[in-house]
Amino acid sequence: MSPRLTTALRQRLRRPRLSAPLPQTPLPPGRAVVVPGRGEFFVRDTGGDGTPVLLVHGWMFPSDLNWLHSYRPLRAAGYRVLAMDLRGHGRGLRSGDRFRLADCADDAAGVLVTLGAGPALVVGYSMGGPVTQLLARRHPERVAGFVLCATALDWSDFRQKLVWRTMGGLRLMLGLFPRGFWAAGVRLSGASRPESNWVASELSRGSARDLAEAGRELGRFDSGPWAAELGQPRAVVLTGRDRLVPPRKQQQLADALCVDPVRVDADHDACSVEPARFVPALLSALEDVARGEQVGLHRGGRSGPAAFRSAARPA
Repeated sequence: MSPRLTTALRQRLRRPRLSAPLPQTPLPPGRAVVVPGRGEFFVRDTGGDGTPVLLVHGWMFPSDLNWLHSYRPLRAAGYRVLAMDLRGHGRGLRSGDRFRLADCADDAAGVLVTLGAGPALVVGYSMGGPVTQLLARRHPERVAGFVLCATALDWSDFRQKLVWRTMGGLRLMLGLFPRGFWAAGVRLSGASRPESNWVASELSRGSARDLAEAGRELGRFDSGPWAAELGQPRAVVLTGRDRLVPPRKQQQLADALCVDPVRVDADHDACSVEPARFVPALLSALEDVARGEQVGLHRGGRSGPAAFRSAARPA
C-alpha cells in the first residue's frame, strides 16, 4: 500500500462517526398493527385505561417528530396516547395506490377498531387536520371529539399554492438524495449533531412519491361545504405567527366550526419547536372537548357567550 493511500486511510478512520440516530427523549412503545383488508400500520401506544387520544401528524413529519414533546404530558394527564404514521410517512404503509387523505382517515378508523380504542378524541396537526375532519365525517362513531391545530378548511392561499406547485421538484430531490436532502435542511436549522442525525433519519423514511402526492392532495382539499355539519365536540388551536397556514385561514376554520380558537403565539412548527407554548394549549382544548364542550362555542351556541382563550405563555 502506498504511503499516500495509507495516510488517507488513517485520516478517514480518525473522522468522528455520526452519533446513533436515537431520539433525545424516550418514546412510547411502538408496534405494528395489522388492520384486516387495509394493511400494517406503525402505532405508538402508551397503554392504560385512560380516554384514548389519537394524534394525527402533519405533512412530511412522521408522528415522533410531530408529537415528541406531547407524548409524555398527555400520558401524565391520564390519556391513553396513540399515534400512527400515515401512509408514505415515516414507518407508514407503503401502497401501490395513490396517496389520498380519505384513505388515511379510513386507515385511522381501522386502527382504532383493531385496537378496540374507540371512540377516541382525535388531534390533527396541519395535514392531520384534513385527515381528522374526514375521519369525523366518514366514521363519526369512532370520534368522540376532535382538536384541530395549525390547520385550515382549505389550502388555496396564494403562498400555499406556490408550495404545491413545487411538488414535482421535491419528489425528484427526495428520490435522488433522500437522507442528504433532509440532513442539509436540519443542519441549517441549527440543531445539535445528535438531534439532527435522528431527525434526518426519521424524515428520510418517507416515500418520495407519497410525500409529493400528499402535498397535491392538500391543494385539492376543501371542507368548507361540510365542516359545519360535523357533530362532535371540537376545538381549534390557532398558531398566531404561522407562516405556512395563515392565521386568517385558521380563523376561518374556527368560524366554520362555530368555535373561538385557543391561540398560541408561535409559528407552524409550534408542536416541536415551542412545546412550552403549544402543549398547555392542547391540554386545555382536550380537557374541554373530553367534557363534551365545544371550546368557546359562539354564534348562538348552547354554551353561551364566546370567551376568547389564550394559552398561557411560559415563564
